This record gives sequence, C-alpha cells and structure tokens, in this order.
Amino acid sequence: MTFDTADAPLILAVPSKGRLQENAFAFFKRAGLPLSQGRGARDYRGVIAGVPDVEVLFLSASEIARELSQGGAHLGITGEDLIRESLPDADQKLELLTPLGFGHANVVVAVPQAWIDVRRMADLEDVASVFRTRHGRKMRVATKYVNLTRAFFAQHGVADYRIVESLGATEGAPASGAAELIVDITTTGATLAANALKVIDDGVMLKSEANLAASTQAPWGERARRAARSILARIAAEEEARTTREVTATLPRAALGADALAPFSARLIQRDEAAGVVTLQCPAGQIFPLSEALVALGATRVAVRQNYYVFSASNPLIEKLERRIGG
Repeated sequence: MTFDTADAPLILAVPSKGRLQENAFAFFKRAGLPLSQGRGARDYRGVIAGVPDVEVLFLSASEIARELSQGGAHLGITGEDLIRESLPDADQKLELLTPLGFGHANVVVAVPQAWIDVRRMADLEDVASVFRTRHGRKMRVATKYVNLTRAFFAQHGVADYRIVESLGATEGAPASGAAELIVDITTTGATLAANALKVIDDGVMLKSEANLAASTQAPWGERARRAARSILARIAAEEEARTTREVTATLPRAALGADALAPFSARLIQRDEAAGVVTLQCPAGQIFPLSEALVALGATRVAVRQNYYVFSASNPLIEKLERRIGG
C-alpha cells in the first residue's frame, strides 16, 4: 500500500491482535492518545480521539515492518526482531524512535543440553566439522529468523551449517530429529529448558522489544508532520513524567551546587530566592538518595511528587524524526 498524495494524513500502524495490541492500546492511552476501532475489534481502521489528521491501521506485527519500509505507514509499533529479520536495510528505511518497554524477548542460539562442551559460538564451528565428518552432511539449524541467523553466524565465523526454515514450534526440532540446534525467540527460557535446550553463552543475537518506528519512505507532507509532532509531544511528555520526579527542598542557596546534584543525575528547574526553596528534577530511582543528600546539606523539608505529563520546548523524539525526514 502506498500513498498517491504528498499531503496525506498520518498513518499509524498498530498490532491487530494479542499482547502487543493490548500493550499498544495501554501505551497510547497513558500518553493521552486513546485508540478506537470504528466498528469494533474486527475493524482494521481506527482513529485517535482528539487528534486530527491521523488514521490508525491495524495490521499483524510482521506486516507493520513491511508497510513502514514501503511507505504505507508513517509510524508503527512492532518488535525490533521482526524489523531486523524482514528488513536487512532497516536503518535506511526506518528510524527507531523509542523502545516502548513491552514485548521483550531475545533471539537466541540454543543447543541440546547434552552438548556439554558447546558453550560459545566458537565451539559450533568445531561441532559442525565433526558432524559433517561423522554424518556426511551439514549441521542443521531450525529457525524462523533466516536473515538474522546468517548474519550472526557469519559474524562469528560459523559457516558449515544448513538452515531448516521452521513453520511450527521451533524448540521441538532437535527432539524430532528435524535439526541439531535452533535459533528462536524466548522471554524466560522456560520453553527451551522444557525441551532440553540451553542458550549458549554468547548466543543472544538480539535483545528485542516493541519500538515506535518511523518510515523514511512515507510522504511526509505538512498534515502528517503536524500530526506526528502532536503524537510525539504527548509520548515524550508521558515518558518524562513516568520516569522522573520533582523534588522540592527548603534549602539555603549556598548549600546547593552542580557538584552536589551530579551524582543523582538531578537538575535545577526552579529557585525561589525569597522562600529559600529549590525545585529539582531527577530520575525516579534517585529520589531517596537525593532526598537524603539534601537533608544532609541542610534542607529542612523535602517533598517529592510525580507529574502526569511534562512537556518541554525540546523534544528528542521530534528532533530525531525531523533529522531523518528533513524538518
């Protein structure tokens, strides 16, 4: 699918089913961008309430990567594993704007637990040579990730193998005799262990999660750019509010300097000289050590709060997009 007009509305591609869809809906809702499907769950088009010039397209996660690469969608949510597998030139056609904190999974190389001497990728080349000598054929690797596997094995100097494309449960391939080892995606490793498989030490090919990606191939007219700025402003505002806290302290001016803030990645955002009050922003994980340090510096009161949204004149997501598409 491609656009015929350079001033088309922004097309946002969202997963059409499963946990990725549930998490995407929750993500956009937190950012003040509630998604709705016009005629219910079976409708493959929708809108974002209150944001004009946006059409939501519901597709499978693998289709989203393709649509972005072909310019059929401006923005989309899908797993990085699907992007890297289906698009060898992903970095030319897409910009990964931000990871979204869900859809975590690793693409890994797993071998039978009985292969006690195989701990690293370097060991696989030795195994492959022995396997060919003993059986008269190449070692087989079952996987759905053909392109990622070839690139990763070449990077580690493993060449004497044959890929068997997996159409079903990849983890069962060694037990069924369809392959000697696998490349597959895993979250906890429990399924691999249940099939008597282990991940080799340096066999994590990709640590994947859902990403918000932008197409460099789509026609970025003014309508699409305007809508993208609105969406990205809200996403960045929600992320900053969720990951940071505001700390207000009654503190003598002389007691606070940049050196005191640096260990906590904190920054001064406001100072009330008359009241002797400073307001700081710091990562959520630093509020306790920062508060204790402020008290040690002479603060008589320290209060911490979380904002719903934090909008800033500088938006790294918008800046990243405009660097790629020209702003």
